[in-house]
Parts: sequence; C-alpha cells; structure tokens
Amino acid sequence: MQVVLYKNVAGLGKRGEVVEVSDGYARNKLLRSGEAVEATPKAVLQAKTMQRNREIADVHNLENAQKMAEQLATRQLQAKSKAGPDGRLFGSVTAADIAKLVAEETGTAVDRRSVILSEPIKSVGVREVTLKLHSEVEAILHLEVVAE
Repeated sequence: MQVVLYKNVAGLGKRGEVVEVSDGYARNKLLRSGEAVEATPKAVLQAKTMQRNREIADVHNLENAQKMAEQLATRQLQAKSKAGPDGRLFGSVTAADIAKLVAEETGTAVDRRSVILSEPIKSVGVREVTLKLHSEVEAILHLEVVAE
C-alpha cells in the first residue's frame, strides 16, 4: 500500500514522501496514529507541496546554522560554577547548561541534544565543545569554565 507521510518516521521516510509499506503496517500503525494517509491523487499533490516547503525550510535552516557556526567560532563563552580549591566543580556543567549559555549569549535557542559532550564537565578550564547545529553543520565552541 502506498501512503503519504505526514510526519517524519524513523527508518521509513520524511514528511511529504510517498512510500510503499505493507497493508497491515499502514492500517494498524501509520494511518491510526496520523503519521500518514493513503496515497490518493489529491494526497500525492499535497505531498509534492510539503516536499517543496521542506526543501525551502532546509535551505533556510542550513544558512542560519552556518551563520551561527561562524559567529560561535570567534567567541569564547564563560560558564561559572562553584568549585573547590583544587579546581573540581561541586556540580557539573551539562549539555543543558551549555545550551542555555549559548542561547543567552547569541540570542538563538539551541537544543541541549545538539550539544555533544562525552560526559559532563567537572573541572575548571578551557574546553572545546561540539555543537551539531544542522545535519551538515557542526560548530566548535570554546568554553571556559571558571570558579565562582
């Protein structure tokens, strides 16, 4: 059965695509949850419009991500946290803290899931943190953690 996706479905496709799935999966999962509709001629025309709009939005988002990456490359942000005399933090600086700091400094909201940290930062010092701003754009953020 052919369906038009109304939402992005992992492993299947993106919004606006016409995909072939089994009848049972379409009826029991996709159609019931509102993630897709049956591929009628009218729905296929809507799908083409959705794809065009998605492509325009993707280009716009890519441009914004590139501008933000350039802006972040020239700056060094400073995170303040309580620390002991040996430089170890009493808490830690997490991805959510970094996302909030970037949003305050740049005025652009960043999702905490786009901040790539192998583990929370638990000591003072300068770090390079990677931000995945778009599927094609990663920015390196210079972060200085200082004691309050």
